[in-house]
Amino acid sequence: MSGAGSLIVEGLSVAYGDALALDHVSLSVRAGEVTTLIGTNGAGKTTLIRAIAGLLPIRHGQIVYDGQEITGRPSHRICDLGLGQVAEGRQVFPSLSVRENLLMGAVIPRARSLANATYAAMLELFPRLRERLTQAAGTLSGGEQQMLAIARCLMGQPRLILFDEPSLGLSPAMASEVFRIIRRLKDQGMTIILVEQNVAASLALADQAYVLETGRITLSGTGQTLLRDPRVREAYLGL
Repeated sequence: MSGAGSLIVEGLSVAYGDALALDHVSLSVRAGEVTTLIGTNGAGKTTLIRAIAGLLPIRHGQIVYDGQEITGRPSHRICDLGLGQVAEGRQVFPSLSVRENLLMGAVIPRARSLANATYAAMLELFPRLRERLTQAAGTLSGGEQQMLAIARCLMGQPRLILFDEPSLGLSPAMASEVFRIIRRLKDQGMTIILVEQNVAASLALADQAYVLETGRITLSGTGQTLLRDPRVREAYLGL
């Protein structure tokens, strides 16, 4: 997990029917850094994540990942280039065991030869999952399912991970654990794009951050700069 994963989004527009969800959005994600997206519900954050991952058609613009244009490529091809996603709502396979869920993460070509080693590493990183390998994923707690979703993503050998609301619905203790894991991944060189309801925690983690409002980038800067910005403090931190 190191050294790659840069992303450039240039003039990206996405529409649902006649409704424009993203309007010429541009941003840059540097390799090995955490880039946070903040904004109210409906601002377009999840749409942007899904568009980058190849899950939505793009009306206009360009997405370049590690020097390769990926605009319009199918999602499984984008995933095999090293771009992983931990989707909102966790989306584990509920009837499959924890072990089966993990192994599903390594089905893409880039990950197959390293599946055994990565599997062992995931059990070290997530000891709670090791205790529940034969348990159906749908019977896990919300926090355990989030751990499984992150571990399953890592089984695919990503260089960049898109996190969409990873602490949503979790207890404060489990939310803190999620942030600890994201920080650890950053320290190992992973590139991360983070959409997160806990604005203070996500900006504290961020090397750079963007504010998205009604489909447009309205503010950007380092995480610390936006934490101190009075507009962000009033709108998103209640200060």
